[in-house]
Amino acid sequence: MIKTTGFYHQSIPKGVAAIQKLGRENGFDVDVTKDAEDFNTQNLKQYAAVIFMSTTGTLFNNEQREAFKKYIQSGGGFVGVHAAADTEYEWPWYNKLVGAWFLNHPPQQVAKLIVKDRNHKSTRHLPEIWERKDEWYNYKDINPNIKPLILLDETSYKGGANGDFHPIAWYHEFEGGRAFYTGLGHTDESYEEPLFLQHLLGGIQYAMGVNKKK
Repeated sequence: MIKTTGFYHQSIPKGVAAIQKLGRENGFDVDVTKDAEDFNTQNLKQYAAVIFMSTTGTLFNNEQREAFKKYIQSGGGFVGVHAAADTEYEWPWYNKLVGAWFLNHPPQQVAKLIVKDRNHKSTRHLPEIWERKDEWYNYKDINPNIKPLILLDETSYKGGANGDFHPIAWYHEFEGGRAFYTGLGHTDESYEEPLFLQHLLGGIQYAMGVNKKK
């Protein structure tokens, strides 16, 4: 899903192309839509996971929300990339699914990321301390049930607002389905970065239920 009703991220086409390439290389098909009408019970049945690529604002009407909710509750997977946390502020269920809502962000800059869980598909290839440049979100309404994968070291950059516990990537099982979120991926360069692409692939595979393991 690439629908935006708020800020439009210029990196969305790069992200879509990168995921399509990951699909070709790893044996899964990728459909792309910005049409919320595709979120109906019959259509969603064919997908192992849905990916929100920097979506923003309100995406769905009540009927579409209910279809998406049933999809997750039937074992579907969800991947949220970057501004997926800047989405559906009027829908508390979505907040719990994605894991947090966007609060604000400082200017893009280099920061140190602490890889807290290196056993997950999305992080096992990463160094314990990962230094990179991106747009670092601060969050509000963080779901206490998420399982943090990567934390931001707020002492390594300016503008952090979440303190010692500042998750930037996480996963959790949710109402019968699986959800993965990464706050990385604002910049065009992210989608040519091998470490990030492997991180994203691992999150997609987790959401799809590949091997039914982390």
